[in-house]
Amino acid sequence: MSEATLEALGDGHYRVSGVLDAVTVPKLLQESTERLKAAGEELLIDLSAVTESDSAGLALLIEWLRLARRRNQRVRFTNVPGQILALARISEVEELINSGR
Repeated sequence: MSEATLEALGDGHYRVSGVLDAVTVPKLLQESTERLKAAGEELLIDLSAVTESDSAGLALLIEWLRLARRRNQRVRFTNVPGQILALARISEVEELINSGR
């Protein structure tokens, strides 16, 4: 069974690890919503520990951006996996993922 986690590293920095797919993303989104809300104005989300992803992973990043925008937060993603970048490029949202806002 696949699993994904969001680990707080301090000062608005987080690391996502595991598999981002249709099974793990809904739970991760639910768990992360309040945690990210309380993080302050700047969020840095490191995706270097994501081992696999599909379109659900891209949807998660877009949802985090949407929620952050509503809260006047800025989000920057680092080490975005190639799988997510390829899907973002095909979906014409690569600029959103790369700019973070």
